Amino acid sequence: WFKRAGYGVFVHYLFHIQNNPDELNSFGKQTSWDDCVQEFDVDTFAEQMFQAGAGYVIFTMHQITKYLIAPNNTYNTKTGYNPGEACSTRDLVEELYQALSTYNIPLLLYWTGDGPRQDKQAAMGLKYNFNKGEHTQVTTEFVKNWAQVVEEYGERYGDKIVGWWVDGCYQNIGYDEAKLAILAKALKAGNPKRIIALNNGVQKEVSSYSQYEDFSCGEASEFKEIPKGLEQNNKQWHILSYFGTWWGQSGTRFKKPFMIDYINKVRTNGGVVSIDVMLYRDGSIDQTQLEMLKAIKKACR
Repeated sequence: WFKRAGYGVFVHYLFHIQNNPDELNSFGKQTSWDDCVQEFDVDTFAEQMFQAGAGYVIFTMHQITKYLIAPNNTYNTKTGYNPGEACSTRDLVEELYQALSTYNIPLLLYWTGDGPRQDKQAAMGLKYNFNKGEHTQVTTEFVKNWAQVVEEYGERYGDKIVGWWVDGCYQNIGYDEAKLAILAKALKAGNPKRIIALNNGVQKEVSSYSQYEDFSCGEASEFKEIPKGLEQNNKQWHILSYFGTWWGQSGTRFKKPFMIDYINKVRTNGGVVSIDVMLYRDGSIDQTQLEMLKAIKKACR
C-alpha cells in the first residue's frame, strides 16, 4: 500500500513550534500544552490533506521535549508527570485517525530513539543519561523503558496506525541492531503489519539502515535522488524532504513542473516521496504549499 500511495505529507506538530509565540505556526500564542492540543482542528487538517492528494500522513507525536499528543500511563508512571502536564489529555492520535479515515488516508506517526532528552525529569525517569539536553549514549535500560511507552500506544491504536518514522536512532549515540530490535518490537505492538523506518541521520544517498525497518527514512535536504529500484533486503525506497526554507517552514523552494516531474520519476522507479509542509496551531497548513500540493494531485493522481 505504501508503494501504491506514491507520495504523502509530513508535518511537525510540537510544543516548541505550534506553542511558541516566536514562531509563525503558533499565531503568536502560548498556552499550556494541553490547551494547545485542544485547539487543533482535525477536520480542517484532514480536509486539507484530501485536497493535497496525500497518499498518507506522517504526524509527529513528540520531539526532544517532555510533551506528547496523547495520554500514556506508562510515560506518566516512569516520569512522575500527571495527566495533562506532559501527555495531553486529548487523544489527538485517535481523533486524527477518525478524521483522516473519512478520506481513506492512512496515518503514520513520528517517534524518536532519543526520547525527551531535553527534559531532566522525563529523561531521568526513563533512565536516559541526561546532560543539559544534549545527546548522550543510550543504554539498553533506557531503550527498554522508552520502548514500553511506545508499546502502550501501539497496543491502543492497533491497525489504526500503519507505520512509524523514527528519528534519533543514530549509531553515534549507541544504537546497534540489538537496541533497534527492542524498539522495533515495541513499534509493531498491536499491529505486526505496521511498517517502520529507523533514522541514522542524513546520508549521502537513500539507503537501508537496519534489518528491522521496512522502508528507508530517506531524510534529505532536497528532492533530488531517484531510486534504482528496491534497496538491499527488500526495504521500500522512500525519501523525505521539505517544501519550505527548512523543516516545517512556509513557502516552496520548487516550481510546480519540477515537483510533478520528480514525483512521477520516483514513482515510476518504485519509490515513495514524503513532503514536509508548514502546519499551523489550528490544524491548517501553509496556503502556498497547499496550492502546490493541489497541482501535484491534479497531475500525479
